[in-house]
Amino acid sequence: MQTTTLNKRLAHLLGYGGLLPFLLLMLACWVVAPDWLGAFIKGQLAYGIAILSFLGGIHWSAVLLTQELSPEQSKRALVWSVTPALIAWFATMTGGFGFAVLMAGFFGAYQIDKRVYPWYRLPAWLIELRLRLTSVVIATLALTVIAANIRG
Repeated sequence: MQTTTLNKRLAHLLGYGGLLPFLLLMLACWVVAPDWLGAFIKGQLAYGIAILSFLGGIHWSAVLLTQELSPEQSKRALVWSVTPALIAWFATMTGGFGFAVLMAGFFGAYQIDKRVYPWYRLPAWLIELRLRLTSVVIATLALTVIAANIRG
């Protein structure tokens, strides 16, 4: 098996595997006893914060590894690379709006990635994967908020 095929396959496997905590925490918010609801909501928020921060790290690494970027592209990408972590941190300080901040952060990160990934010459399948993963993440975060409001 070629390395490219292995990397694509492994990236898909790990990406979809990374959705499991989002899905399990969201489902738990719908089925656990109300006394436990707060713990699962906090867990979902914490996992979302970690993953959104991770998405910025992709840019940090790509900028350092890509030789063809202009100085302006490098500057923009490096500044962006720390922004998802700042958005995630802000989600911890917004009280009941933390999930809305995270959902906006994931949506914004995808929009930026769609424009910037070509700078790094990343394969087209990666942004397609990002769209699918981002869609599920935003949906699970929204369903968590709905469960919290209905059951809480």
